[in-house]
Amino acid sequence: MKIQESGEMYLEAILVLKEKGLANIRAIDIANQTGYSKPSVSRALHLLENNGYIVINENGFIHFTDVGFEHAQTIYERHRVLTRLFLSIGVCEETAEEDACKIEHVISDETFNALKKKFDLI
Repeated sequence: MKIQESGEMYLEAILVLKEKGLANIRAIDIANQTGYSKPSVSRALHLLENNGYIVINENGFIHFTDVGFEHAQTIYERHRVLTRLFLSIGVCEETAEEDACKIEHVISDETFNALKKKFDLI
């Protein structure tokens, strides 16, 4: 199932929070991370849960399914690699991060893998 860009952004936010060491992630943590409203986050999380990307337990803690974790890793890798690529060609950090965030959702696997290979970003 194709996931929308906004869903990918939420998956990425969950992964970033996990990498920061937050073991038990709730909707409020994602709202604080992204700046989105709690109702918007809750709605998006329920869509992700209904589509099999996450599980929300009885305590409100969010956990990835295998598919969700794999998808989050893919998006976050694209973000990191594209940011590094843009920084390497002289783009300022803020712009590099913003542009990577936009492009990571639309770039094809073929183009992304070619960029990684060409610029030795593997």
